[in-house]
Amino acid sequence: MNDEDFMRLAIKKTIQGIRKGQTPFGACIVKNGKVVVCEHNVVWKEGNPVMHAEVHAIRQASRKLKTIDLSGCVIYSTTEPCPMCYSAVHWARIKKIVYGASIADAKKAGFNELQISDKTMKRLAKDKIGIESGLLKKECVELFKIWKKHKGKAY
Repeated sequence: MNDEDFMRLAIKKTIQGIRKGQTPFGACIVKNGKVVVCEHNVVWKEGNPVMHAEVHAIRQASRKLKTIDLSGCVIYSTTEPCPMCYSAVHWARIKKIVYGASIADAKKAGFNELQISDKTMKRLAKDKIGIESGLLKKECVELFKIWKKHKGKAY
C-alpha cells in the first residue's frame, strides 16, 4: 500500500462516519507500512468536542499498540489537523502528518476552525514532524459536499 491507499482508507472511514451522523473528518494511522487504526470523527456520538478523528485514532492506536509513544507512525488525515490535533500528534511522537483538505477548506465548508496551519505550529514549536499537504485534496474536499447533502448530519 502507498500514501494514496492509506488516504483512501481515511476517506472511506469518513464516509462511514457521515452516514452515522458525524462530521466529515477521518484519520488513518500507519506503522511500518501497515494500518494500525482508521477512525472517523465521533464528536456527536461521544458528546465530546475533542473527539476529532485524529484524537480518536491516536487513542485507539495507543490502546492497540499498548503505548502512548507512536514513534515511527504516520497519520493520514482527510483534513489538516487543527491545533489541538496537531498537539496530540506531537505528544504521541508521530513522525509525519499527511493530509488532504486544508484548514481553510474546512472553514469554507462552515466549520469553526482556528486558522493556524500545521506548518505554523511546526515552525513555532521547532518540531521535527514531517508534513505533506494536499494528498487527494479534491476527494477530501468532496467529503464536505457529501456531508452537507447528508440528511442525518448532527452539525
